[in-house]
Amino acid sequence: MGVVVAAAVVLVFVVWVIWAGPGQTSHGLDSDDIGYQVVSDHETVVHSQVSVDPGTAAKCAVQVLDKSYTIVGWKEIALRASDQRTRSISTPVNTVSRGVTGLIHDCWVP
Repeated sequence: MGVVVAAAVVLVFVVWVIWAGPGQTSHGLDSDDIGYQVVSDHETVVHSQVSVDPGTAAKCAVQVLDKSYTIVGWKEIALRASDQRTRSISTPVNTVSRGVTGLIHDCWVP
């Protein structure tokens, strides 16, 4: 039984090393939600701040949720490489029904 548990622990560690591997880097990527503005039943503008190492392009997924936390709008945006580390962005997102909040779901370096 102990051998099986030890083998499982080693396997999980190996999988983690491969997933997080040395080729992965965050590029100093960070995002903050600043606020949102519900423009209408079919549009919300999401205000965010994204930081990434200068000279690095990034992509972010922006989402709008309704009062039951269902995603009612989704938009992927591309941020070109810039000499600035931190940028404020406002993203208009079309929605299928009225949103009550908007935020960045995730950002990544393509």
